[in-house]
Amino acid sequence: MRTLRTSLILLLAAPAAMAQAPVEDLTGREQAIQRSQQRTGAAYRELQQARYEAKLAEQDFLNAQEAHSAAQKHAGEMKRQLDAAKQALDAARQKEAQTRKRYEAALSDVDKAFQKPPAK
Repeated sequence: MRTLRTSLILLLAAPAAMAQAPVEDLTGREQAIQRSQQRTGAAYRELQQARYEAKLAEQDFLNAQEAHSAAQKHAGEMKRQLDAAKQALDAARQKEAQTRKRYEAALSDVDKAFQKPPAK
């Protein structure tokens, strides 16, 4: 009889134990699903943020590239202006030197004209 009772208890306890295990597994599974969904949501938000930051960085790069190009064009124009100003300066100095020579020659002629003629 004792064996019969033990067998009956084991037979009744086994299905009860099996019935509870899936509930605990289901709760644990649901929690695991929720945790993975939360991690997925957080990862997606991070991905969206990274995409946004990449777009900002790309726009900054394009702006800097455009500014660099504009600066190079401006520098080229400034170089042409500098070269033209240097040529104008050189031409003005050369003209001044030629004019100075003519002036000194004219002064020399005036000095010669005022000199006393040599005594004969």
